[in-house]
Amino acid sequence: MAKAQVSREDWVRAAIDALIEGGVAAVRVDTLARRVGITRGSFYWHFADRDELLAAALADWERLCTTEVIDSVQPVADPEQRLGTLLAHALGSDARSRLEPALMAHAGHPVVAPVLRRVTERRMEYLTRCYRDLGLGKAAARRRAVVAYATYVGWLELRRAVPDVLPELTGDDRSAKAVLAHLNDVLVSVTHERPV
Repeated sequence: MAKAQVSREDWVRAAIDALIEGGVAAVRVDTLARRVGITRGSFYWHFADRDELLAAALADWERLCTTEVIDSVQPVADPEQRLGTLLAHALGSDARSRLEPALMAHAGHPVVAPVLRRVTERRMEYLTRCYRDLGLGKAAARRRAVVAYATYVGWLELRRAVPDVLPELTGDDRSAKAVLAHLNDVLVSVTHERPV
Protein backbone atom coordinates (compact mmCIF):
# COMPACT_ATOMS: atom_id res chain seq x y z
CA MET A 1 0.00 0.00 0.00
CA ALA A 2 1.12 3.52 -0.69
CA LYS A 3 1.25 6.02 2.17
CA ALA A 4 -1.82 7.81 0.85
CA GLN A 5 -3.79 4.56 0.95
CA VAL A 6 -3.18 3.93 4.65
CA SER A 7 -5.31 6.31 6.65
CA ARG A 8 -5.20 7.26 10.28
CA GLU A 9 -8.31 5.10 10.71
CA ASP A 10 -6.46 2.08 9.28
CA TRP A 11 -3.80 2.47 11.97
CA VAL A 12 -6.46 2.91 14.66
CA ARG A 13 -8.32 -0.23 13.53
CA ALA A 14 -5.05 -2.18 13.53
CA ALA A 15 -4.29 -0.90 17.04
CA ILE A 16 -7.74 -1.95 18.28
CA ASP A 17 -7.27 -5.42 16.79
CA ALA A 18 -3.88 -5.66 18.50
CA LEU A 19 -5.38 -4.53 21.82
CA ILE A 20 -8.06 -7.21 21.55
CA GLU A 21 -5.51 -9.90 20.74
CA GLY A 22 -2.71 -9.01 23.14
CA GLY A 23 -3.44 -5.95 25.23
CA VAL A 24 -1.44 -2.74 25.37
CA ALA A 25 1.89 -4.49 24.83
CA ALA A 26 0.66 -5.73 21.43
CA VAL A 27 0.32 -2.17 20.13
CA ARG A 28 3.79 -2.03 18.58
CA VAL A 29 4.49 0.16 15.58
CA ASP A 30 6.60 -2.49 13.77
CA THR A 31 3.96 -5.17 14.23
CA LEU A 32 1.14 -2.87 13.17
CA ALA A 33 3.09 -1.69 10.13
CA ARG A 34 3.40 -5.30 8.99
CA ARG A 35 -0.30 -5.85 9.67
CA VAL A 36 -1.27 -2.77 7.68
CA GLY A 37 1.25 -3.71 4.97
CA ILE A 38 3.39 -0.60 4.97
CA THR A 39 6.71 0.61 6.34
CA ARG A 40 7.13 1.80 9.90
CA GLY A 41 8.13 5.27 8.70
CA SER A 42 4.67 5.95 7.31
CA PHE A 43 3.26 5.63 10.82
CA TYR A 44 4.73 9.04 11.60
CA TRP A 45 2.65 10.67 8.89
CA HIS A 46 -0.33 10.12 11.18
CA PHE A 47 0.98 9.90 14.75
CA ALA A 48 3.77 11.47 16.77
CA ASP A 49 4.34 8.28 18.78
CA ARG A 50 2.82 5.02 20.01
CA ASP A 51 0.97 6.70 22.88
CA GLU A 52 -0.83 9.00 20.46
CA LEU A 53 -1.98 5.95 18.46
CA LEU A 54 -3.07 4.22 21.66
CA ALA A 55 -5.02 7.32 22.71
CA ALA A 56 -6.70 7.45 19.29
CA ALA A 57 -7.68 3.77 19.53
CA LEU A 58 -9.12 4.31 23.01
CA ALA A 59 -11.04 7.37 21.82
CA ASP A 60 -12.52 5.27 19.03
CA TRP A 61 -13.47 2.53 21.53
CA GLU A 62 -15.07 5.12 23.83
CA ARG A 63 -17.10 6.58 20.97
CA LEU A 64 -18.24 3.25 19.53
CA CYS A 65 -18.81 1.31 22.75
CA THR A 66 -20.13 4.01 25.05
CA THR A 67 -21.31 7.20 23.34
CA GLU A 68 -22.93 5.53 20.33
CA VAL A 69 -24.45 2.72 22.40
CA ILE A 70 -26.04 5.18 24.84
CA ASP A 71 -27.24 7.34 21.95
CA SER A 72 -28.80 4.30 20.25
CA VAL A 73 -30.84 3.16 23.27
CA GLN A 74 -31.80 6.57 24.68
CA PRO A 75 -34.75 7.06 22.26
CA VAL A 76 -36.46 3.91 23.60
CA ALA A 77 -39.32 5.42 25.59
CA ASP A 78 -40.12 2.52 27.92
CA PRO A 79 -37.46 2.45 30.68
CA GLU A 80 -37.61 -1.33 31.11
CA GLN A 81 -37.26 -1.93 27.39
CA ARG A 82 -34.45 0.66 27.18
CA LEU A 83 -32.47 -1.07 29.91
CA GLY A 84 -33.15 -4.50 28.40
CA THR A 85 -31.95 -3.28 25.00
CA LEU A 86 -28.82 -1.81 26.58
CA LEU A 87 -28.02 -5.05 28.41
CA ALA A 88 -28.65 -7.19 25.32
CA HIS A 89 -26.29 -4.99 23.33
CA ALA A 90 -23.63 -4.93 26.04
CA LEU A 91 -23.68 -8.69 26.56
CA GLY A 92 -23.82 -9.48 22.84
CA SER A 93 -20.99 -11.06 20.94
CA ASP A 94 -19.64 -7.97 19.14
CA ALA A 95 -15.89 -8.45 18.63
CA ARG A 96 -15.22 -5.05 20.22
CA SER A 97 -16.53 -6.37 23.53
CA ARG A 98 -13.34 -8.45 23.71
CA LEU A 99 -11.44 -5.20 24.13
CA GLU A 100 -12.94 -4.49 27.55
CA PRO A 101 -11.04 -7.25 29.45
CA ALA A 102 -7.81 -6.26 27.70
CA LEU A 103 -8.21 -2.68 28.88
CA MET A 104 -9.16 -3.70 32.42
CA ALA A 105 -5.94 -5.72 32.57
CA HIS A 106 -4.01 -2.51 31.87
CA ALA A 107 -6.05 -0.17 34.07
CA GLY A 108 -2.88 1.34 35.53
CA HIS A 109 -1.36 2.29 32.17
CA PRO A 110 -1.03 6.11 31.94
CA VAL A 111 -2.87 6.32 28.61
CA VAL A 112 -5.52 3.72 29.46
CA ALA A 113 -6.33 4.79 33.03
CA PRO A 114 -8.03 8.15 32.36
CA VAL A 115 -10.09 6.79 29.47
CA LEU A 116 -11.17 3.71 31.41
CA ARG A 117 -12.13 5.90 34.35
CA ARG A 118 -14.12 8.32 32.16
CA VAL A 119 -15.92 5.48 30.35
CA THR A 120 -16.75 3.70 33.60
CA GLU A 121 -18.10 6.92 35.14
CA ARG A 122 -20.23 7.67 32.07
CA ARG A 123 -21.60 4.14 31.92
CA MET A 124 -22.35 4.09 35.64
CA GLU A 125 -24.13 7.45 35.43
CA TYR A 126 -26.24 6.18 32.55
CA LEU A 127 -27.05 2.84 34.21
CA THR A 128 -28.00 4.65 37.40
CA ARG A 129 -30.26 6.97 35.43
CA CYS A 130 -31.89 3.94 33.73
CA TYR A 131 -32.66 2.41 37.12
CA ARG A 132 -33.96 5.76 38.39
CA ASP A 133 -36.28 5.83 35.36
CA LEU A 134 -37.60 2.45 36.55
CA GLY A 135 -38.65 4.10 39.81
CA LEU A 136 -35.75 3.35 42.13
CA GLY A 137 -34.39 5.95 44.52
CA LYS A 138 -30.90 7.32 44.10
CA ALA A 139 -29.10 4.85 46.40
CA ALA A 140 -31.03 1.79 45.18
CA ALA A 141 -30.47 2.77 41.54
CA ARG A 142 -26.74 3.17 42.17
CA ARG A 143 -26.55 -0.24 43.90
CA ARG A 144 -28.36 -1.91 41.02
CA ALA A 145 -26.12 -0.13 38.48
CA VAL A 146 -23.00 -1.37 40.30
CA VAL A 147 -24.31 -4.95 40.22
CA ALA A 148 -25.25 -4.66 36.53
CA TYR A 149 -21.87 -3.21 35.56
CA ALA A 150 -19.93 -5.76 37.61
CA THR A 151 -21.99 -8.50 35.94
CA TYR A 152 -21.18 -7.05 32.51
CA VAL A 153 -17.43 -6.93 33.19
CA GLY A 154 -17.46 -10.44 34.67
CA TRP A 155 -19.49 -11.78 31.74
CA LEU A 156 -16.96 -10.40 29.24
CA GLU A 157 -13.97 -11.70 31.21
CA LEU A 158 -15.42 -15.19 31.57
CA ARG A 159 -16.35 -15.27 27.88
CA ARG A 160 -12.76 -14.35 27.03
CA ALA A 161 -11.00 -16.58 29.55
CA VAL A 162 -13.01 -19.83 29.61
CA PRO A 163 -15.45 -19.94 26.70
CA ASP A 164 -15.29 -23.73 26.56
CA VAL A 165 -16.38 -24.01 30.20
CA LEU A 166 -19.24 -21.51 29.81
CA PRO A 167 -20.52 -21.88 26.23
CA GLU A 168 -23.77 -20.21 27.33
CA LEU A 169 -21.88 -16.90 27.32
CA THR A 170 -20.68 -17.22 23.75
CA GLY A 171 -23.23 -19.32 21.91
CA ASP A 172 -26.38 -18.47 20.07
CA ASP A 173 -28.23 -21.65 20.93
CA ARG A 174 -31.27 -22.14 23.10
CA SER A 175 -29.28 -22.51 26.31
CA ALA A 176 -27.35 -19.29 25.69
CA LYS A 177 -30.56 -17.40 24.94
CA ALA A 178 -32.13 -18.77 28.12
CA VAL A 179 -29.18 -17.60 30.25
CA LEU A 180 -29.27 -14.15 28.67
CA ALA A 181 -33.04 -13.90 29.16
CA HIS A 182 -32.71 -14.92 32.82
CA LEU A 183 -29.92 -12.40 33.39
CA ASN A 184 -32.02 -9.72 31.72
CA ASP A 185 -34.94 -10.58 34.04
CA VAL A 186 -32.69 -10.38 37.10
CA LEU A 187 -31.05 -7.09 36.16
CA VAL A 188 -34.10 -5.31 34.80
CA SER A 189 -36.75 -6.40 37.30
CA VAL A 190 -36.98 -3.98 40.20
CA THR A 191 -40.09 -5.41 41.86
CA HIS A 192 -38.16 -6.75 44.86
CA GLU A 193 -35.81 -3.80 45.21
CA ARG A 194 -36.22 -1.28 48.00
CA PRO A 195 -36.94 2.08 46.35
CA VAL A 196 -34.36 4.02 48.42
